[in-house]
Amino acid sequence: MTHHQQPSAHPTARRRRRAPLRTLGLAAALLLPFAAAGCGTGSAADDNAGGAKSGGTLVIGATGKLPNPDTVIGGAGFEGKRLVSFQLYEGLTRYDLSKADGPAPITGALATSWKVADDERSWTFTLRKGVKFHDGTAFDADAVLFNLDRYLNKKSPHYTDTLGAAAGEYAGGITQYTKLSDDRVRLVTKEPNGHFPQDLAHVLIASPTAVKKTGSAKFSDHPVGTGPFRFVRQQSADQIELARFEDYWRGAPRLDKLVVKALPDPAARTAALRSGAVNWIEYPNPDDIPSLKSDGVQVVTNHYDHLWYWILDTTAGPFKDPRVRRAANYAIDREAIAENLLHGTAAPAEQAAPRGTFAYDPANDTYGHDPAKARKLLAEAGYAEGFSTSVTVPTGGSGNLIPVPIAEAVQRDLAAVGIDVEIRTTDWSTLIAAEAKGKVARDSQAIAQSTTLFQSEALLPLFIGTDSPFWTGHYSNPKVDKLLASAGTATDRAAREADYTEALKLVTEDAPWLFVVNDRNPRAISPAVRGFVQPQSWFLDLTTVRVDR
Repeated sequence: MTHHQQPSAHPTARRRRRAPLRTLGLAAALLLPFAAAGCGTGSAADDNAGGAKSGGTLVIGATGKLPNPDTVIGGAGFEGKRLVSFQLYEGLTRYDLSKADGPAPITGALATSWKVADDERSWTFTLRKGVKFHDGTAFDADAVLFNLDRYLNKKSPHYTDTLGAAAGEYAGGITQYTKLSDDRVRLVTKEPNGHFPQDLAHVLIASPTAVKKTGSAKFSDHPVGTGPFRFVRQQSADQIELARFEDYWRGAPRLDKLVVKALPDPAARTAALRSGAVNWIEYPNPDDIPSLKSDGVQVVTNHYDHLWYWILDTTAGPFKDPRVRRAANYAIDREAIAENLLHGTAAPAEQAAPRGTFAYDPANDTYGHDPAKARKLLAEAGYAEGFSTSVTVPTGGSGNLIPVPIAEAVQRDLAAVGIDVEIRTTDWSTLIAAEAKGKVARDSQAIAQSTTLFQSEALLPLFIGTDSPFWTGHYSNPKVDKLLASAGTATDRAAREADYTEALKLVTEDAPWLFVVNDRNPRAISPAVRGFVQPQSWFLDLTTVRVDR
């Protein structure tokens, strides 16, 4: 199969119009009328044209720590990748984030087209000509091989274990990489990999000249990529400053500067927005949204690939019984959590597939609020008198919304049917570090957190596949494993989507998780910020954004 990118075309996946944002006690959506679809800012005709005209400085308040700016190392979740890594670097492919009405598809970035051979393992990529790194180095096939060596070849002087481990999630299946010409490379994977083009959006390409100049140990002090913004300085661990890259191959961004500040405290983010210290904040506290709107702030949302859930231990204790897991799901009043607590910034999650993804089918919504059914199932499982359990909850972190208040709401709903839950809090870094070792921080029977399922298909088996190295509640279903294997190797997109949809239908029935809400990705933006399109994605295109003075 061959992929070709047309210069003026934006291929899209199946589209679904987003539901209007509803909030408790408000008759109208929170979005100000800056875009016809309600999920962007400014005039498309005016703002979608890049160029050298001054576009001001955008200052973003992030919810978590800033990532290590050395290519794939990151370390701050998808928030760090969207705000920093994807602004500095690109892979051979990228997400097309120009539309708001469907999941963001993969399109060409440093490659213009690709073709997979009949063996479904050998991929030939035609590279984009005329691309320059921020330091003026020309991008070509040698740059691709240099970076793959840096990530995969332990004999490379620029390889580090940290880089290798980070790149392994997306490039670990590459067994060969060969230069065919200055503008063509062949990459061979160990097994057929249908989502390989998506994986390569995360295999970021750095300037070989810059890496050789600083060495890998110091490259994070002077990172150089081909992305729309170039590195200026990182004044502290809490702030990084980028500037418009005038020679960016898609056209120079509108913004003069992009500054990202780490503001993990929600009150601090809101205060910074109101004071003018920032003009954009990620995930505003839902309680602050009505007053922010009254102050003229734009609050934009869209469905995307997100699930806030509890991972249950399916091999021990009461949650070993699927009837107990289903009972717990029926006990949750998701509508109240989405509307009363989160003020319409999230939607009820009544199945495993997140809204805003191709796998979501309303017919598979299963777990409405039904306490009577929950009690009946508990009685059938031998827990008519209920039981006690525990959950570890992060105090914050990328995509985790307001985790403790949500967990407390779930706790109250479960208590109403006889399940008494002890909430044990910890910080996000501790939780995910333990989970990566197959453990649960604070030794609970469940973990509360958020996840993406399809934003990176390479990671899906880690969430719902058997024998995952991560702690995922030890869930196992051979039918799900078979569907994952079929989908992972299929280069036909429709076949992959069908397999994934069926797999998540089975996960919904097995209920290894408490499905709670799907976030709508709210961000609060100053009225001076124009030209932004809110995609159905964790990631963002900031090239069209400007800040009016």
